[in-house]
Amino acid sequence: MSAIPKEEVVFRASETPDRPDALGLLHRGVLVLNRHWTAVHVCTVRRALTLLFQDLARVVTEDYQAYDFQSWRDLSALNPERGLHIHTPQFALRVPQVIVLARYNRIPPRRLRFNRRNIFLRDGFTCQYCGARPSRDEVTLDHIVPRSRGGQSMWSNIVVACMKCNTRKGDHLLEEAGMKLLRRPKTPHWLSCLNFVPAPSDRSVWQRFVDTAYWTTTLQK
Repeated sequence: MSAIPKEEVVFRASETPDRPDALGLLHRGVLVLNRHWTAVHVCTVRRALTLLFQDLARVVTEDYQAYDFQSWRDLSALNPERGLHIHTPQFALRVPQVIVLARYNRIPPRRLRFNRRNIFLRDGFTCQYCGARPSRDEVTLDHIVPRSRGGQSMWSNIVVACMKCNTRKGDHLLEEAGMKLLRRPKTPHWLSCLNFVPAPSDRSVWQRFVDTAYWTTTLQK
């Protein structure tokens, strides 16, 4: 993503009694698609609006319509009650959820690190045996097939476990311990391990573009 200019346009969020967290809107995550509509990155709202203003990106809506800066400004003014807005001294802009880059067509390499942080994020800090969410000092990692039984340290063989379940299972196989997994572990999608966590209202929109847009959107020549 180094080809994207770093210049910033000054946007500010106005705080109101019914939206006391508005100042944090500029730091929310926005899903970034390359020009072939493949999810490649996540940036802040501030960065997304800067790219939009510089004509380097378009805002994409749930119905796969793309808007440049002026048309997005017009749409924001047309429906001021819909969604959250960022205010400049002259106008307000609806907070985007997804943008598509005008020129960037590459797919950055995604080498998801196999580490504690990403395993915890994948499993939501939730014990994969009983569903409990223990405190940080009581959460552990467990090898489904114990290392003493030939189990390897890999995405499909390690899950988050609470101390109680980890102790109960010990060096046994699941069948021997009479335990079951809530879900089978697998390599997580790179989006799930980013620092940007989509707001509840954004999750379904992001998922639509991660799972669907790449396959169904007509490519531009």
